[in-house]
Amino acid sequence: MNRTVAIIGSGSWGVALGNHLGEMQNKVKIWSFSEEEKDYINNKKTCMFIPDMVINENIVCSNDIKEVVENSDFILHVTPSKFTRSTFKLYKDYVGNKPIIICSKGLENDTLTTLDDVILSEKPDARVAALSGPSYATEVINHIPTAIILASKDEEILKNIPELFSNEYMRVYKSTDIKGVEIGGAFKNIIAFCAGICAELKLGTNAQSALITRGLAEIARLGTKMGAELSTFYGLSGLGDLILTCSSDESRNRRAGRLIGKGMSKEEAQKEIGMTIESIDNIEVAKKLLAKYDVEMPIVNAAYDVLDNKLTVKEAIKNLMTRELKFENE
Repeated sequence: MNRTVAIIGSGSWGVALGNHLGEMQNKVKIWSFSEEEKDYINNKKTCMFIPDMVINENIVCSNDIKEVVENSDFILHVTPSKFTRSTFKLYKDYVGNKPIIICSKGLENDTLTTLDDVILSEKPDARVAALSGPSYATEVINHIPTAIILASKDEEILKNIPELFSNEYMRVYKSTDIKGVEIGGAFKNIIAFCAGICAELKLGTNAQSALITRGLAEIARLGTKMGAELSTFYGLSGLGDLILTCSSDESRNRRAGRLIGKGMSKEEAQKEIGMTIESIDNIEVAKKLLAKYDVEMPIVNAAYDVLDNKLTVKEAIKNLMTRELKFENE
């Protein structure tokens, strides 16, 4: 059965998901705060951030969030993580019993919580899920085979929503570990940022492989302390997404790391990328979390020191490599 889908956010990932669902004959309504982005979608039939794509005819964009949400069957929330609460406040009165699928990757700075908790703190009876995994918007638009994961405690969501997304080039796996899926999606961005620095400095595949492996260990160490399941971090939303974003400059987080590796400041890198860089936005959250849960995360600490304490990249690498020797699972 075809559905009416509300998408909150008109960035590249929101538009890609909307286009995918539109091609599957669903009616898609995208909300944007930007009149310019609305014009691109409705009149130019493309996306500002993916100018060579052609928007499916089943998609419309509106600046009226009530109009987008009120008569939809389910909602995809696809804003930058730092705007999740403020944006949800704009439409929470129109949600009713509709499932809310969180497609953003990050955590909230003020509360140090995952985004499902942000939604639930505003609407305790909300039906929430998280959609994550290794998935570049451009590849979804071009029908490149993609596997992602949907996590929820709501059995009906897990029964019905994956079928709406799944076809011959998109496969959706299921999980009940919504915390683990969100934590993996948030923290892989920081490791991808570090991978960009390594790539710019031409440190080679030895360093990249070590970074991915030890970065995953750090994410899993914190995630399990926060209540997530260890196995989740070795799945699509953990290892899968980490490999993707660390290995390609399609990732804006990796590109931001390259710019820092060239000597740019944090502010200059953000201006150059021109879109939200979740790794930079969430590095302070990560620093607070590792202190709160008393978890050792040397790579995350090094990234923080480079971005906010003016530590040089070479000094950060030296500090990481000359730490006290330990067993791998420590």
